[in-house]
Amino acid sequence: MAKHEKSEAAEKIEKAVKEKKAGAPKVKKGNPFKRAGKAIVKFCKDFKGEIKKITWPGAKMVLKSTVVVLVSIVVIGLIVFAVDLGLSKGVSGIESLAENYKTSQTADEEASESTESESTETEPTEASAE
Repeated sequence: MAKHEKSEAAEKIEKAVKEKKAGAPKVKKGNPFKRAGKAIVKFCKDFKGEIKKITWPGAKMVLKSTVVVLVSIVVIGLIVFAVDLGLSKGVSGIESLAENYKTSQTADEEASESTESESTETEPTEASAE
């Protein structure tokens, strides 16, 4: 008998859900300006209630928080400065190495050209002497 009661209850629930879905009339929303006005009034009331719940910090707490923020800013500023300075020096060092490498290559090329020109000048004189 309990099974029969459960099935009847289940059928009633299903029937109620179907009726609710099928026969639910659409609610007219009304004038949009009235709804907007009501929403604004509701928002203001909720806002006022939330503001009353806020616990404002005392002067000592504000001062402590301000000091913590200022110290944090100084520390982070110093870290950023150090990283920037290190990267600047590193890039300058790489540039100077590249410049030194270019000048040494140019000097080597000039030296090799001068030795080549000297050797070409000496060869014909030796050949003419023979």
